[in-house]
Formats: sequence, structure tokens, C-alpha cells
Amino acid sequence: MASSFGETDQVLVEEKSSTRIFTLNRPKQLNAASFTMVSRLLELFLACEEDPSVKLIILKGKGRAFCAGGDVAAVVRDITQGHWKLGANFFRREFILNYVMATYSKPQVSILNGIVMGGGAGVSIHGRFRVATENSLFAMPETALGLFPDVGASYFLSRLPGFFGEYVGLIGARLDGAEMLACGLATHFVLSEKLSLLEDALCKADSSDPAVISATISEFSLAPSLKEKSACHRLNIINKCFSRRTIEEIILALEREAADKEDEWISSTIQSLKKASPTSLKISLRSIREGRLQGVGKCLVREYRMVCNVMQGETSKDFFEGCRAILVDKDKNPKWEPSKLEQVTEDMVDRYFSKINDKDWEDLNLPRRLNIPPHAIAKL
Repeated sequence: MASSFGETDQVLVEEKSSTRIFTLNRPKQLNAASFTMVSRLLELFLACEEDPSVKLIILKGKGRAFCAGGDVAAVVRDITQGHWKLGANFFRREFILNYVMATYSKPQVSILNGIVMGGGAGVSIHGRFRVATENSLFAMPETALGLFPDVGASYFLSRLPGFFGEYVGLIGARLDGAEMLACGLATHFVLSEKLSLLEDALCKADSSDPAVISATISEFSLAPSLKEKSACHRLNIINKCFSRRTIEEIILALEREAADKEDEWISSTIQSLKKASPTSLKISLRSIREGRLQGVGKCLVREYRMVCNVMQGETSKDFFEGCRAILVDKDKNPKWEPSKLEQVTEDMVDRYFSKINDKDWEDLNLPRRLNIPPHAIAKL
């Protein structure tokens, strides 16, 4: 029996035997994750976990995006109209959803057939299976917005090969489906024309056994070739430069490489770093480095502190300026303050990792999780 909620719902729900199919349904907004959407997903995931008749969750997006990120423009509107704590409510709910997905007792298959950015990565990469296609486009573009890769990105980026996660997170690199598979962000690659057949096969499999689900997806999978200019071919130089201790040293290492040979990829990487918010770059690098040594829960708790400090805007207001320049006025010419890396001191960076000085503020309180599967226990 298949059933669905009304078209106005931000998450459409289908029941197919023991499978629940959730479709993100804000196609005109590229399925940007609103507070309503995040809250509904959290409610659905928790309900399905308690329902013994549900064995598998499939998550996908309507239209040309899976999910282009959190609805940060709405968050900024809330903050400017009231108080930064309105924004904190959104991130608290979003990060709890990320944690529930990371520790979920039933398999989640995310169909990433389109744009996957920011918050879209948060509702997919933490799940057990991530299916990329020829239409996939992944990025964590937060440093260009005056933010930092959040939604547990300091956990999953820091676990990519070598220092590829630092590269992806700091410059907001765009990856296609083949690159997502190559670096481990995706677990499978399936051509979009086969997705409806894959969905039917997963429903017919009627199983919550990860081995059965993986084998079912593999029947439709192929091994795509990386493009000649793919960053995945640049791991040696990425590891050499992005393993450096500071942003300044990373840029210097890249500039040394550029001096030795004319290389468009190195030049565009340097340009991306120089265009990003200096404050964002410094807090992002430290966050990813700390994430290498922390479980997913600790990463989310730390990132919640960081995002609250960003929204409070006491150290820098780059998040508001980035949203103005990229999302509102769209002049793509943000005026960062501080404007230079050397002006962002160690003390300023430290503030983003500290508790908020507000008697009503609390650290992120993650829910107690039961029946965590073995693969998820390793994330803790």
C-alpha cells in the first residue's frame, strides 16, 4: 500500500511494504532545509525507529536537488528580526537530526541525484548508504558565507583520505558523483535512469540487513571514471599543502607549488582561499582538525557552540555579510571584517570554541540512543 501526504508538505511520505520513502519537497528552493522540514524529518525518523514494521528508510529530493543546504537566509531573517537564539533553535534541531541519523538503528539509503550542499550533506552523509549519480554535485560552501562546515562535517570531512577533507571544507570544492564515490562521501554510484528500478528492488528486498541492502544497490551500481582534471588526482599536492598547521602556511605551500609550475588548479585553489572569510577559514581548519580526534556526538556539540558564537556576532559579523553578498543582494562581493588572515588572532579563534556567555544558553544536549548498530558505535 502506498500513501502520501499533501503536496504542500515539505516532506512527502510513501509507505511501500516495510520501506518508508521520504521525499524532500521544496523544489523551488532546491529543497533547502527549513525548520519545518528538519522538525518533520526528526519526527519521522524517531517514529520509524520505534515502528517494528519499518525496516528501511529511503531519503531523496524532489526536482534537481537532493538538498542545497540549510535555509540560512531564513535563519538570518529570524536573527535580524529578533534574537540570535531564534537561529540557535534551528541549528539545535538540525544537529540532533544529524546525530539521530548517525546512530540510527535501521539502514538509511540517501539518493543524491542532484545538488547536495551544507545541510543536505548533514541529512545524508551520516546515513549508512549514500547513492551518487551522474547528476550529483556536492559542496560545503560555508567559508564563502562567513560560516564553517557544520552539520557534523568536522567528523565526516576529517575522515576522508589524507587531507582531502581540509581541501573540500576550506575552499568549498565542488565534487561530482564519481569524486564523491572515490573519496568515500558516497558508498555507491547508480545512473539516474536506474533509480526507480533500484527503489523497487530495495522495497522488494524487504530487509533491514545492511549486507542485503548493499548487495541490492550493487546490482545497479557501476564504477564511474574520474574526469582528467578531478581533484582526486591531486591527492599528493593536497596532502602536501593542506596538512600544514595554519591557513597562512597552507596558502604559502600552494604558492610555492604555483611558482614551480603554471597550474590552473593551484591558482583557482589559492583564489578560493583568498576570497573566503578569513575568520571562517581559521575556525574551519581548527574544527576539522579537532574532528579527527572526536566522535560524531562531540563534533556536533562543538559545532553547536561555534554556530551560536557565529550568530551572536560578537567576534565577527561575517555570517551576516556573507549571506547579504551571496544570498540576498547577490553582488558576490562580501566585505569581510577582519579582512586579512593576520588580523584574526588565536584569541579570536578560541572564542568560537568557548561556551556562550549567556545565563539562558545551554550546550547541545544530544538524545540518549539505544540499540546502536555496530557500524555506528564506531562513530562515537
